[in-house]
Amino acid sequence: MLKSEEDLEGLLNRLERHHERLDNGTFLVAVGSGLAPVALRLAAPVLVAQVAIGESPQGDPPREAQVFRKLLQLNASDLLHAAYALEDGRIVLIAALELENLDQNELEAVLADMGMAQSKHVGMLREIMKK
Repeated sequence: MLKSEEDLEGLLNRLERHHERLDNGTFLVAVGSGLAPVALRLAAPVLVAQVAIGESPQGDPPREAQVFRKLLQLNASDLLHAAYALEDGRIVLIAALELENLDQNELEAVLADMGMAQSKHVGMLREIMKK
């Protein structure tokens, strides 16, 4: 069970994941070349993983509906461990993992899911938002 930031850092080291530890307790974890790092933060009883995808479309209801529909479809079809959400006008990819049974495989699966989503979905979502 992860109980501290030191435990989380040890787990990231065992996974051989390049990461940066910020002063506020957030860890920025690399998920692939050219991809935004995933922010990890202990918020007992969970570990929160999050990455900002971009601004949510506003002012064009048909485009908003198209983007939000696509996000829901991707949640159902492509993502196993994370989900798209809206936070303060931004599209984010987020996951929450229970600290009590969190293991190395579960954290690796979430990081892989978030890396895949960025590499596979972000360009497509930006194209939909431009139309």
